[in-house]
Formats: sequence, structure tokens, C-alpha cells
Amino acid sequence: MTSGLLKGLTLRGLEVFETLARTGSVAATAAELGMSAPAVSQQMKNLSAALAVELVDASRRPMVVTPAGRLFLAQAKEALRALRAGQRDLKALDLSHLSSLSLGVIEDFENEVTPILATRLAEAMSQCAFKLQTGASHVLQGRIAARELDIAICAAGESAPRHTATLPLVDDPYILAVPKGTDVSRGLQSLEDLPFLRRDLEQVMGQQIEAYLDHAGVKPQKRFEMDSNQSISALVAAGTGWTITTALSLARGGRFADGIEPHPLPGAPITRQIVLYAASDWSGGIPEQIAELARELIGVHFTEPGIEKMPWLGSRLRVM
Repeated sequence: MTSGLLKGLTLRGLEVFETLARTGSVAATAAELGMSAPAVSQQMKNLSAALAVELVDASRRPMVVTPAGRLFLAQAKEALRALRAGQRDLKALDLSHLSSLSLGVIEDFENEVTPILATRLAEAMSQCAFKLQTGASHVLQGRIAARELDIAICAAGESAPRHTATLPLVDDPYILAVPKGTDVSRGLQSLEDLPFLRRDLEQVMGQQIEAYLDHAGVKPQKRFEMDSNQSISALVAAGTGWTITTALSLARGGRFADGIEPHPLPGAPITRQIVLYAASDWSGGIPEQIAELARELIGVHFTEPGIEKMPWLGSRLRVM
């Protein structure tokens, strides 16, 4: 029985199912995995035949995972996670030849991603002076431009800091965040009587949000402006105001998350991209390996839970 079950299961099939469950679209799955649409459909057909159950309801748009598919999806994700971890371990970082490494990481990741990333890097360094800094994206961009950092993981600005190479990590779409139960049926006009909670305009997010509001012709009163994600989340949850944030930033809301209701941002979608900047004199595969480890951690702690909570984001919230 075991051999019969395993016969129809392939790594590619599991990857296709995982991606299709997230995107709800054969075309989007094909584009993300670099496959043709017929190949995606055939992989799903083979996998369903091997398990003798229908995994997705193809009659709905976007496609949705069936109850049996949801049960298998959890196991498929766990299997893929284990396989990817094994692959990562085979490509273990070798930083033993480095004498120093200075790394900056955006504050968004300080609770989940950064501690694991730092631990893995420390394990790989035997004779290396390791310096880790956390901060806002614009601060980290300035530090790597000034050669005070070797590598920075942060939001991309309009242009990369000078003398750096850029490795994309994740697309982080902007969303509307309002107090739970707030009517948003008329879009931003529904929120005219509720104060807008602005982000610090020195931050990359603050500047991108302000550009969106200008383009939309919306001019909220300048009553609140903060650089603290947690403070903004607390005020939204308390019903004090509404904000524009990103899927990753919303995930940092912690204990305030239950009082916040996310919605698609009206109008043309905008996205913040999180990237890894590496000083241009860094050669070899170290920045790429650090980027791959960061992508895996971001996927586990942010993108997968984010899609589960906000399935309407589809493939817009994705590890690159």
C-alpha cells in the first residue's frame, strides 16, 4: 500500500499544489513556477489520481482547495519545508574565512526572522566578528551606502544605495487596515469621519503611502504621524483611526490583530519590496545564500500565514 501511495507523488506535484492553493489560478501558478499551464494541470491531475481525491474545486474562480485538499495541504507544506531545510543544510553557509560581517535587518523581522537568521550565521562563523543592527529601511540604506554595513535586508527605495547589488526577497502589498466592523463599502470615502494614522514620512512606507494618497486625490488631516508600527496597530484596534499598511507590517500587530480588519487597498495596487542589499565588493555566493535563508524564514513566518488570513491577496504577497 505504501509503495502504491508514493508512486504518484512527486516533489514537483507538491510544489504545484502548494502554489495553486495559494494563487487559486493555473496561470499564476505556471508563471510563478516557470511552467506551462497544461503542465500545471497535468501535475494536479496526477496528484489527485495518486491520492484518489479531488484536491481543488476547479469550477470556482479563483480555484479553492477542497476539504480533503486542506487536510493534505498541511502535510504537503510540512514535507516541502523539511525537504527545503534538508537542501539548505546541504548548502550550509561557510563563513569561516571571513574576518568580519556587519548585517542590518529591518525592524519588521526582529521577532521571528532576525533571531533565527543571526543564529544560523553565528553557527557558520568560527573566527568572524559579527555585528547585527536593526532599524528602519531608510536608516539601513544610509548605513550600507556609507559602508557601515556589508549587507542590509530592508525595503527597497526608489534607487539602490550606491555601490550595492540587489537581491529581491519578498513582494509585500499595501492593504487597508480599519477597526473591526468598519464599513468600507464606499472605499476611502467611507473613512472620512475617522482620523488617518500616518507613518513617519522619513520612512520608505510613509513616502510610498503618501504618494498613493496624492495619486488618489485623498488629503487626510495631518493629525497623527508615527514611526511605531505597534502604536499604529493599537490605535486602529482601539477604533481611534484607520491606516494604510502592508501585509507583513499587519502581521506584526500581535495582540492588536484581532481588533483590526484588513481589506484590499482601493485603486491600483501598490507594493513594497523587501530586498537584500550587498556591498559591491562582496564576491562569491554568500549574499545569495543569506538571501535564500531569509526567503525561507519570511515564507514560514509571514507569507504563508498572511495568505491564510487574507486569501484575496493571491500571488501579490509572495517570496521572490
